[in-house]
Amino acid sequence: MMVLFRILLAVGMGLGVLVPAGRVVAADAKPLNIVFVNPGKTGEVYWDMVSQTMQAAGRKLDAHVEVLTSERNYRIMQELGLGVVARADKPDFLILSNEESAAVPILEAAEAAGIKTLLLSNTLIGEDAARLGPPRAKLKNWLGDITTDLTTAGARMANALIGAARNEKWQSPDGKIHLLGIGGDEITPASIARNAGLQLAVAAAPDVVVDRMLFANWTQSEAEQVAANYLGWARRKGIRPAGIWAGNDPMALGALKAVVAAGITPGQDIQIVGLNWSEDALREIKAGRLLLTDGGHFLLGGWSIVLLRDYADGCDFAASSPHIEVKTSAITRDNLASVAALIKSRAYDRIDFARFRAKPGRCGQYDFSVDVLISSLSPPSSTGE
Repeated sequence: MMVLFRILLAVGMGLGVLVPAGRVVAADAKPLNIVFVNPGKTGEVYWDMVSQTMQAAGRKLDAHVEVLTSERNYRIMQELGLGVVARADKPDFLILSNEESAAVPILEAAEAAGIKTLLLSNTLIGEDAARLGPPRAKLKNWLGDITTDLTTAGARMANALIGAARNEKWQSPDGKIHLLGIGGDEITPASIARNAGLQLAVAAAPDVVVDRMLFANWTQSEAEQVAANYLGWARRKGIRPAGIWAGNDPMALGALKAVVAAGITPGQDIQIVGLNWSEDALREIKAGRLLLTDGGHFLLGGWSIVLLRDYADGCDFAASSPHIEVKTSAITRDNLASVAALIKSRAYDRIDFARFRAKPGRCGQYDFSVDVLISSLSPPSSTGE
């Protein structure tokens, strides 16, 4: 099932739409105990936002969400997940992200222990997918997955760079538009999908070449280094860099630092794109130094709790498909104001997550679009949140 997640470029377009209120949690509904094994680091903006939206949704939907952080160490992730599976008092649901395909042992152990699982952001791929099949086949307790269409996001990011370079006539002496690609890694499904989007866009543009596809482990510091190395190489080769495609915002910000250090003006001499909808990226977009940040997928955290609350209450999201795929959207200077306040404050308790629950008789049918998101927000508090 494809779930629509579009940014409305016209301010107010979604505000006039009357959306029926979602189902509130019944008074006799069972409180849920959910554990999320977060693959990121403490302080890593994207994964912190995933956890925060998850916990905000839990507060609205009578679900306690415990977050265990793996600190980007996949051995720790497996230890944490297997530790949850071994508990005497087991949770109702376990949410995992299959980063670097490291969640599979936890998924299989949870199956044996009878713990229902949901994969978030990264699902099974390759040999694991072939061996274990789809959700609820060999692994009956693997309920499904909620992911984002990151291939389209990667292509949209690349096309924005290409369009800007063509408009500014930033071709090198060879007549080509030269780009640098900085990916997170080569094995995580979400990274593979983003990178594939870049490749698709470039394959459709004969005047564009990606000089290097480098990997920076999702971090700002490593991206700054690889971007600096690339810019030095390009200068020696007489190549005019037109754009840098980065698979997440921290890497885009690292590339931006390298660009400035090289004496190049971002936004005027080169364009950079990222992905995450992070506050730091929004600040750079407002300043004209970053072209766009794609994303919105941190809200998968909140949406995952909506799915599990519905499932627990007898409205199974798999009535449509066990695979929920959410569209991301780009934030540029043109639509920055529509979501900047929510992201800056991280006041996710303003979101009425009950509004997004499936309607009776329409289990598995969700509208996670930004028009509904905006219409579900309560006013900011007097403290500025």
